Amino acid sequence: MLTGKNSTTMHNFESEALVHMNALYNTALKLTHHEDDARDLVQDSYLKAYRFFHQYQPGTSCKAWLFKIMKNTFINNYRKKVREPDMVDFHAVEPFLELIRDNDAAMVSDLESRILDKFVGDDVNRALERLPSDFRLAIMLTDMEGFSYEEVSDIMGCPIGTVRSRLSRGRKMLQAALYQYAVQEGYIKKDPS
Repeated sequence: MLTGKNSTTMHNFESEALVHMNALYNTALKLTHHEDDARDLVQDSYLKAYRFFHQYQPGTSCKAWLFKIMKNTFINNYRKKVREPDMVDFHAVEPFLELIRDNDAAMVSDLESRILDKFVGDDVNRALERLPSDFRLAIMLTDMEGFSYEEVSDIMGCPIGTVRSRLSRGRKMLQAALYQYAVQEGYIKKDPS
């Protein structure tokens, strides 16, 4: 049973941080491209957030604070995997490799499309996925998650000018990639030239 300070901390954490779990999961899924990895990333991020909740500044954006923790956790996990790759006996798994690869790709693709279909069409999803990761993350955080430029700057660890530049360039890339889609769907009229 929690008492006193621990009870207050838990209540504050629940009311401030846990309400953003779905938003973190959706972005984690886009970062990891795998449902289990996304859940692990969100879990690790929340554990760190709870451990360091005393450092959170009340009155600031808890969502932005959580996204920054998640971004840093993702980067640290990626660096760790690069430094210490898993050791697997290739000959032991070789017969199953193609079966797993086909199954896994289909599952990830299906899950991503179900999540993104809530927001945008298939053509938009494909165009968004083709963007370089820095541009895609900036667009997701501002346009899909509703963060301000300042919050995205803090989450991504770069100056506001860089955020604006990535957004501008990313949106232009999306616009170019989606021109035919926009004409086809009637959003814009085809340029007669």
